[in-house]
Amino acid sequence: MNPLIKRVLVGFVGGLVTLFGVVALVAPGPGWLIIFTGLGILASEFAWAARVLTSARGVANRAANAAKIKKKHRLMIMAALIFLSLVGLVIWYEYTR
Repeated sequence: MNPLIKRVLVGFVGGLVTLFGVVALVAPGPGWLIIFTGLGILASEFAWAARVLTSARGVANRAANAAKIKKKHRLMIMAALIFLSLVGLVIWYEYTR
């Protein structure tokens, strides 16, 4: 296959998938996953897309790490929920006697 035709075809398909991902951001669907897929397709032929994909992965990893609840905090939340459940059970038991 002619390298120019391949480059145009990859650009068209990658651009179309990326555009579909942008539409999926506002419609039901995994928008960011589709956008990353489109950028991956584009990155196979275009250096700028590889840089954007690397940058986007870094941002996504930082956001995912920031959203994680630390183990210590998770244990504190579980303890508080268990305590509140026990208090609720005692109150319920007292009022139903």
